Amino acid sequence: MTVVLAGTVAGTASAAASESQATVGGWTCPGTPVPDGYVISAFDRNGCNGAGSWLQVPARDGIWTCGGSPIVTGYVITAYDRNGCSGVGAWFHRLARDGIWTCAGSPVVSGYVTTGYDRSGCSGIGAWFHQLVRNGIWTCPYSPIPAGYRSTTYDARGCNGLGAWYTVRA
Repeated sequence: MTVVLAGTVAGTASAAASESQATVGGWTCPGTPVPDGYVISAFDRNGCNGAGSWLQVPARDGIWTCGGSPIVTGYVITAYDRNGCSGVGAWFHRLARDGIWTCAGSPVVSGYVTTGYDRSGCSGIGAWFHQLVRNGIWTCPYSPIPAGYRSTTYDARGCNGLGAWYTVRA
C-alpha cells in the first residue's frame, strides 16, 4: 500500500479562495494554500458551495489531521484512522522524540534514524521505530544516516527481517 502524507489538498479553487485572497487559517476552499506551520484538521463536505471546505489550524503536538495535510517540520505521524476527517482519513501528528513509533510514510526528523519495523503497526500500514542517532546503533534499510556517521556491518535478521546496518561515527 502506498501512502502519501505530505502536500496540500488539491482541488478547484473558487474565486473567493484564489491564492491572491488566501486567508491564514480558518475554513478554506479547495486549492487554498496551507500556510507554513499550519495543518488541515477538519473537512466539511458541504462547504464552499458543495466543493468541500478544509479547516486550517496551527500545528501542535497531539493533533489529528486530514489526509493530504502537510506535515510540519519537526513532527512525525504516529497513528492512522482511515475513517477520520469525515471519511478522508486522518493522521495523528506528534513532535519527534527519541523512541517513538511512526507510521510508514512519516518523515524522519533530522538527527534521527529508524531502528525497528512492525509491518502490522499503524492500523496495518506499517510502523518504524525512531531513535536519536548514536555511535553503535543498528539502523533499518532506507534510514537516513546523519552527517558524521557511516554504516558498516550488515545483519539480515535486523529490523524484523528487513536487515539492519551497524552505524558508527565516521
